Parts: sequence; structure tokens; C-alpha cells
Amino acid sequence: MKVLIVRFSSIGDIIYTTPVIRCLKQQVQGVEIHYLTKSNFSFLLDKNPYIDKLIFLKPSLSETIRDLKLENYDLIIDLHNSLRSTIIKLRMGVKSSTFKKERLKKWLAIKYKINLVKPVHLVDRYLKTIEFLGVKNDDKPIDYFLPAEYDLNKLLPQSHQANYIGFVIGATHFTKRMPNEKVIELCKKLNQPIVLLGGKDVAENAAIISKALGDKVYNTCGRIGFNESVFLVKNAYKIIGFDTGLTHIAEAFNKPIVSIWGSTVPELLGVQPYKVDEVYEAGVSLPCRPCSKFGLPKCPLGHFKCMYDIDLEEIKKFVE
Repeated sequence: MKVLIVRFSSIGDIIYTTPVIRCLKQQVQGVEIHYLTKSNFSFLLDKNPYIDKLIFLKPSLSETIRDLKLENYDLIIDLHNSLRSTIIKLRMGVKSSTFKKERLKKWLAIKYKINLVKPVHLVDRYLKTIEFLGVKNDDKPIDYFLPAEYDLNKLLPQSHQANYIGFVIGATHFTKRMPNEKVIELCKKLNQPIVLLGGKDVAENAAIISKALGDKVYNTCGRIGFNESVFLVKNAYKIIGFDTGLTHIAEAFNKPIVSIWGSTVPELLGVQPYKVDEVYEAGVSLPCRPCSKFGLPKCPLGHFKCMYDIDLEEIKKFVE
């Protein structure tokens, strides 16, 4: 059987599809798995041994569909459920199984705080798309396959190589990130060396935090590649992070995680840490929360209490 899995973005969502890939490959005899995504996410999957072929979206959807038709698929597993993936399924004319997004329930939870969404993890919801094949959850963590073993001595100074805390300060939207002054306050409470992790988008934030904390932290934000950051996550003592891809990837290595939540809530999206032995979810119960599914450029009410009111002492207890 030849199967096409479809998921275009994002880092966290693609990472949570890896149990589907693994379970399908290991439990369905002779299955050939192809995976359709955007080319800029290839680094997440190109070393995955359970994928037989990675396929990337072309500039034209018609061109993409033309190439897909040449593969003669038996089944499409649509884990994105968007207009684009729907067009692909319709024009392919192949049997398909589609992930249910529960858009209306999520809208009610955000708009009117009527939460009808069951706290089922995204992995389990993805796996429902292949249940009809007799595939079951193997109860293992998500997968992340590094392309190489990197040299810790080249990435970190000696002072930060042992028992360091990896602090993932990046996130796509402002309301998913803790303000710089709050990050600084938290870091001052911790006794371990701290490595700041994130991309170029938070390089300015990292510079402010580093200046305030001096030698206590080592800043890698925007200075190393993504997989080098993953390597540092893998080797960290514990991870502190927001709702963002690198924090979720830490779950693949069963890292103890402080998962900090602002305007978003993990239960609504089903992205609470998966198959991790030690987790502390830091969040504040507020009548205005959640105010979005994916985060906003600013707090709609201006107070940003969902981040400012987080108890840093509780985080310190978990870490230490």
C-alpha cells in the first residue's frame, strides 16, 4: 500500500505527526509512506527512517497535484485539513482519511469561554485518522532524528556545559512569550547555568536578557543552526520554554520541561507535553484566557496578566 501523509506546517504540528508515521510504518506490512509538506520544513523530517519519500509543495498547486498523480497512491492521510489539502484530495480522487480540527468548538472556547473541546492530545487525534487500518498508539514519544552529533565544546563555553538549563525564549507571537523583565527575574532565581535558545527573531530579546544577567547566561539565539539548538536541548539538564517548536521537540528526548503558557492553553490545541516523565505547566487562571488559538501581537486588554502573574517560585522549585 502506498500512502501520502499531508501536513504543511508548523514545526510543532509536524513534530506531532511523527507517531503517525512510525506506527503506520511499523504496524502495516509493506506500506510505503510519502510525506507532503513545505520545503522549508524538510529539516524536521529528512532523517526520519520511517518516511520513504519527502515531497514538497510546488509554487503552483496544479503542478504539485500533477506530480502527485504520477505516484498512484492508495490512500491520503490529511493531517492538515485546509482548503489546499481538500483541493488535493478532491483532484487526486483517492481514498482519504482526514484529521478533524474542531474549529467551532475552539471558536466558542475563545470567544465565549464555552469549552467543549476534550483535552485529547494532538498526537491521539492524528492517530484516529489511521485507526481504520488497525493501527494503534504504541505509547512512545514523538520522534526527532538529528542529522549529526555536534560538539558541545564548539557550541558552549566550559562554564555552561554541565547541568545547564535550556531556556527557549522564542515563540511566534508576543502573547506566547514571557516579557524580558520576567525572564530576567526568573533566571536570577535559578542556580544552574542557563543557555538561551531561539532564532534570529528573538536575538534582540536575548541581547537584553544577556546584558542584565552577565555570565549567568550564554546566548545562542540567532547564532547557531536549528539542529544545533536541538542538540543543546537534547543535552540540557532541564528545559524551560513557551508554546513553540523547540520546546515541543524537547519531548522527543524526555527532557524535564517547564512549559509556560500565556494567551494560549495547551488543552485547547492538544499540545500539552506528550509522553514526558517530568512536566510543570505554568499558567494563570484568568477569565480572559485563552484569548487566541495561536497567540497575538499584544494583550487585547493591555495588562498581560497571563504572563506577569505566573508564579516564578513554583518554577524554581521544579527546576531545582
